[in-house]
Amino acid sequence: MSKKKNTTTPTPHDAAFRSFLANPDVARDFLELHLPAEYRQLCDLSTLKLEPATFVEPDLHQYASDILWSVKTTGGEDGYVYTLIEHQSTENLYMPFRMLRYSVAAMQRHLEQHKTLPLVIPVLFYHGERSPYPYSMNWLDCFENPALAAKIYTKPFPLVDITVVDDNEIMNHRRMAALTLLMKHIRQRDMLMCLDNLVRALQDIQDEEQITVLFNYLLNGSEHVTVEFLQTLAQRLPQHEDSIMTLAERLKQEGIQRYPAGYPAGYPAGSSAGGASKSTGNRPGAPERGNAGSTNLSADRTF
Repeated sequence: MSKKKNTTTPTPHDAAFRSFLANPDVARDFLELHLPAEYRQLCDLSTLKLEPATFVEPDLHQYASDILWSVKTTGGEDGYVYTLIEHQSTENLYMPFRMLRYSVAAMQRHLEQHKTLPLVIPVLFYHGERSPYPYSMNWLDCFENPALAAKIYTKPFPLVDITVVDDNEIMNHRRMAALTLLMKHIRQRDMLMCLDNLVRALQDIQDEEQITVLFNYLLNGSEHVTVEFLQTLAQRLPQHEDSIMTLAERLKQEGIQRYPAGYPAGYPAGSSAGGASKSTGNRPGAPERGNAGSTNLSADRTF
């Protein structure tokens, strides 16, 4: 027999707090009393609007009641005030982290209908047995090394922007060189421009699974790769010639399936009756990848 789902409020603390704080007049008094002055000055409390907090995970209700109010800032911007109640006798060291998670969830839901990221002010209302509340309310103190956490999470995140990295520098990226080079140039109309470096990078890869992934990515990710390019690549990489020429045949078959009566003018892939075109331009009306073969970029051989 399946257990009946418990839909009742977990504790009387929840019911009492939720009933009061769902009232805008009570919520306004609460926020006027307990918001830090610098935050309170940002909020136009006459604009309070109760929001559904459906993003809160079920396990949260074991120890906290959540109330989410939206409020306009004094500058006219949208913002949220998120209040939580802690009512367990055993305090939670990670409550700041939990509050941060749900603050981010409120931001995410706001972004689904708006174009700007809102401010969210989390507030914890505590009435546990232990007094005073024993833990820090700084979420960075949840880490074993708060100083290192502060360096990581209060500064811009590291950015690897390969669009501004010189190809010669990419060639020094060891096992990442081939993938990085392909991803940098995958939208390039003339892939022959990066052929020399690509050949060098591919020659250094001994892992057959990685070669498989790269070749499938080349075919599935580029709208500009041509049979001519693949033929030239095969000549420069004789150890992978069979695989590359199979890839070239797939490229031809895509055109045959798309244009069974013959290629339109300017289509750079050779038909079954003709050779490769000298053009390296875009393939107009290129079919979606996968019509003539798998688009899976895993190690399974699909070329």
